[in-house]
Amino acid sequence: MNDSEPISNAVDEGEVGFVDFHDFVSRAPFHFEFGGVIPELTLRYETYGQLNKEKNNAILICHALTGDHHCAGVHDINERKRGWWNFMVGPGKPIDTTRYFVICSNVLGGCQGSTGPNTINPETGKRYDLDFPKLTVRDMVRAQVLLVDSLGINKLHAVIGGSMGGMQTLQWAKDYSERVDRYIALACGARHSAQTIAFNETGRQAIMRDPKWNQGAYDPEDGPFGGLSVARMMAHITYLSDVGLENKFGRKRKEVDKSKEDFDVEFEVESYLHYQAQSFITRFDANSYLYLTKALDRFDLFEGEEPEKTIDKIKVPGLVVGFDSDWLYPPQGNREVVEHLLRGGKEASYVELSIDYGHDSFLVQSPDLYQLIQTYLNF
Repeated sequence: MNDSEPISNAVDEGEVGFVDFHDFVSRAPFHFEFGGVIPELTLRYETYGQLNKEKNNAILICHALTGDHHCAGVHDINERKRGWWNFMVGPGKPIDTTRYFVICSNVLGGCQGSTGPNTINPETGKRYDLDFPKLTVRDMVRAQVLLVDSLGINKLHAVIGGSMGGMQTLQWAKDYSERVDRYIALACGARHSAQTIAFNETGRQAIMRDPKWNQGAYDPEDGPFGGLSVARMMAHITYLSDVGLENKFGRKRKEVDKSKEDFDVEFEVESYLHYQAQSFITRFDANSYLYLTKALDRFDLFEGEEPEKTIDKIKVPGLVVGFDSDWLYPPQGNREVVEHLLRGGKEASYVELSIDYGHDSFLVQSPDLYQLIQTYLNF
């Protein structure tokens, strides 16, 4: 849907329509995996569909690094922007809201309404900034468990997510198998490679070397936007594929003054990256980016143990999906998880899809992905 398309007040066929967020608030202290504590926490979330009387039709969707709780529908008539997985969630879609009650929350550590570094600490009246505790994917999942508990749901029909969301999904399957019927993890893996950690660290350094970062205590209206934009541009390249970029942009040029070198945008792909960067800095917090990427780098499904020890904790069937054009989370990393599961006698499936959009392939409409998720959720 482009910006010029009007949005009527009627709900289109297959659409969840207008949605509003909710805030789950826990007033109890939250203890982090590495020992930090915050006095309370908030998770912002959206729901779609209706929870049945038995409360056994709930699906939790976990978002990727730069995603949020707005998974489907639109917030208001002026926003026009549909949720990041709108094509997947709705009446008659693979995650069918006439059948399932769907939950998506902004993660702990995020910056779209959930408690994170840019949140006011109620004990000091100031933002947490770098006083926010060291964060892990397990912490994100434990906060989601509190949210699910508050909705009176004892067991989820499924947990599903891609990239960082896929890591949360695997953490759910490992730590809370008794509370999940099945899981679908897309474009992730058991741990980051050295190359992925290196990309993340370069992005973090771009932010922290921006003079306006100010050791994390920056003005939200005048923060390290230069560094954050560079981090976004570099990360966004890793989400795409060479084939996808070539097909979309190639070496297309913009009209420029050819008589003088000013290092302005010359190629269409440069313009695209600048647009992505500018859009990102208007909606994302620099400290959240630092915390979330570090949490991803720390994630290790096997926690330094022999894989068999971890695999034994996963007692629920799962589907892991890799994409052949994804060089950030290559297919072999996804396949490795399933190979360990199968060797451990677990029920698991691996599917590798051929889509040209790189790591972001799970965010692109594809009949194969559409059918795969629909079939696995409904078996």
